[in-house]
Amino acid sequence: MTDSRNNKGAQGHLHPLTQIVREIVDSFVAMGFEVADGPEVESEHYNFDVLNVPKDHPSRDMQDTFWLKPSEDGSPNHSTSGVGLKGVSQTVLRTHTSSVQARYMETQKPPFKIIVPGKVFRCEATDATHEAQFHQIEGLVVGEGISLSHLQYTLNEFFKRLYGTQATIRFRPSFFPFVEPGVEVDVSCVKCSGKGCGMCKQTGFIEVMGAGMVHPNVLTASGIDPQKYRGFAFGMGVDRLVMLKYGIDDIRYLYSGDLRLVNQF
Repeated sequence: MTDSRNNKGAQGHLHPLTQIVREIVDSFVAMGFEVADGPEVESEHYNFDVLNVPKDHPSRDMQDTFWLKPSEDGSPNHSTSGVGLKGVSQTVLRTHTSSVQARYMETQKPPFKIIVPGKVFRCEATDATHEAQFHQIEGLVVGEGISLSHLQYTLNEFFKRLYGTQATIRFRPSFFPFVEPGVEVDVSCVKCSGKGCGMCKQTGFIEVMGAGMVHPNVLTASGIDPQKYRGFAFGMGVDRLVMLKYGIDDIRYLYSGDLRLVNQF
């Protein structure tokens, strides 16, 4: 009988999504961030309300969010273990990992720097660039004297670590309910090095995340004095970063289990 412990055959390897998540986490940990985690089945309170998302905001629609049916006695039909649960009966599959930031701010005192990797869920049609389930990493920094320049420096440093020292970023004004001001963040195209190609639609840049300064209403709802503390937040789709780094043109390949793809990593 052959001792399997002496088998020197092919070794297993990590999925590209796992590899990128670890790279991202390691990069931010090296910059002094801590890693936080929270439930994937979340209350409406943490997923929307405390994040300053209006009751009539389109993101709350059933076309965008997976709402979970309560049990016969009206209580949520899932475990809601975690910090600071308000007892709200409406529950969802979290649409972003920002819900963990809301939980964290209720129980921790500034200053702090956290990142939150995890799976999120959206009720949308699947195509080459969209999936109902995907991976997201969000970051949050809260302290005294925090400004937009701190956000820009942090993200610039991160993308240089991920894509190389030639990577550059740019901000474009945008709107998100939980930040003010809000920005879209573009990174120089990894395929053409910013010169312009089909991947970046000849612009030299590719949109990779949303970010901004934490809205005072969000700080107040979490028990943090916005007159004393400020913060910034950002959120990125990990799947999109994997596709950019390795030239994968269809997000569905990442979840297909096709060995022709995963054996390349």
